[in-house]
Amino acid sequence: MTNPVIHFEIGGSDLERMTSFYSKLFGWRPQPAGPEYALVPAGEDSVGIGGGLMQTRDEMPPYVTVYVAVDDLPAVLDRAGELGARTVVEPTTIPGVGQFAMVSDPDGNIIGLMRQEPGS
Repeated sequence: MTNPVIHFEIGGSDLERMTSFYSKLFGWRPQPAGPEYALVPAGEDSVGIGGGLMQTRDEMPPYVTVYVAVDDLPAVLDRAGELGARTVVEPTTIPGVGQFAMVSDPDGNIIGLMRQEPGS
């Protein structure tokens, strides 16, 4: 696969409740990564991908999304727009990790795009 899915994210209104739920349901071990985010490591046997749990803010609805690896974030955003998507989160830098953006596809699905820094 040229542009693999590299991260999942589940957003909800109560991070503590989500952390407890997914820990008890699947045995996940989310690790705090800020006041509103917890990282979920990939499986110990390298099966599956890692992800995150995010506490939503304000009127933001709950969601589930995936992030796709891209080499050229601006070019992919331009191409997505040509194909009928709209950018819903402008490119944002995560120090030491890379840069991400989010698009809404023509059906309204929110998809993350991630350009990772080398070695991250």
